[in-house]
Amino acid sequence: MKRKLKVAVTFNEAHPDYYKKQNRENPKSLDFIPYFEVDNLSPIEEYEILARKLTNFGFNAYALNIMDDIQKLIDDVKKNNPDVIFNFMEIYKENSRLEMNIVGLLEWLGVPYTGASPLALSNCQSKILAKRLLRSINIPTPRFMVVKKEISGLSHKLKFPLMIKPAYEDASVGIDNESIVRNNEQLKKRIEYVLYHFTQPVLIEEYIEGRELNIAVMGDLNPAALPISEIDFSEMPDHLYNIVSYQAKWDPHHEAYHKTIPICPAELPKKIEEKAKAIALKAFKFMGCRDYARIDMRLSKDNEIFVLEVNPNPDLTEGAGFMRSAEAAGYIYEQALAKIIEFAWERGQRNRISR
Repeated sequence: MKRKLKVAVTFNEAHPDYYKKQNRENPKSLDFIPYFEVDNLSPIEEYEILARKLTNFGFNAYALNIMDDIQKLIDDVKKNNPDVIFNFMEIYKENSRLEMNIVGLLEWLGVPYTGASPLALSNCQSKILAKRLLRSINIPTPRFMVVKKEISGLSHKLKFPLMIKPAYEDASVGIDNESIVRNNEQLKKRIEYVLYHFTQPVLIEEYIEGRELNIAVMGDLNPAALPISEIDFSEMPDHLYNIVSYQAKWDPHHEAYHKTIPICPAELPKKIEEKAKAIALKAFKFMGCRDYARIDMRLSKDNEIFVLEVNPNPDLTEGAGFMRSAEAAGYIYEQALAKIIEFAWERGQRNRISR
């Protein structure tokens, strides 16, 4: 990149006032010892900080909140003509399944954007389709079944305990401690809960006891797996299952948030590390991911690897998730962001030439 690129850090937070009304004080008392400090930044502030860091790093970057109004995005592209859109738009009109439609609009507008294509987002968002696609190329995933409506009796050959998930959510939405069930009575109750609260099919899969691994992959034409991160469950109390629930990811007042501790790079036997990275790269390419993604896996007690999810466009918060692995690979935060922008820009240039 020979010139300063204009980058629109684009996201969708429809109700900014919600964050102003929240109590942003650190909790004064908890019945456990917290591991992480709470930074109290809202998503809007995080995107604005990210844009400022990109500007300080040499880009002409600005933050754009479309606020559930797609016309704001169209008008901004016409007015500011950004070279690259850094795409953080994950939901529209409170519907996460419209994420692919927004990216489809970016395709139509012809502006280079970071991350996955509409087809890749669609394939990965459906947990059912993703599992079937992965299995078609012999990538192991936990055995599963799907329920689309309430039933009086349920016959299955799956082995308890089972994990129950909404089929089309991401970011661990709909996953909490009660998502693990140990008998048919609990299974029926959880199926009813998911059908009622999420109005979508229910994914039922065998729960794999073992180590949770996150493999970050970065690149476009020549993607590479970064150092593997592990979620350490050794401090998890007995009343909580060893899972990365919604609370573990997003609720700093919940014990699970402070007892799912990342270790990066993970200490793994070389053969297992190489196998996990090879599977991650295979999944990344086959599912159509671009620029950056995170493949979540379980390593069972007998050292079998199972892919849980392929996450295109994962969280890029500094010091968390994908960026932990990028830092372990030698990137500072701004460098990793710059690489992702570079992939999108160069892809846009190739597409112009091919036309």
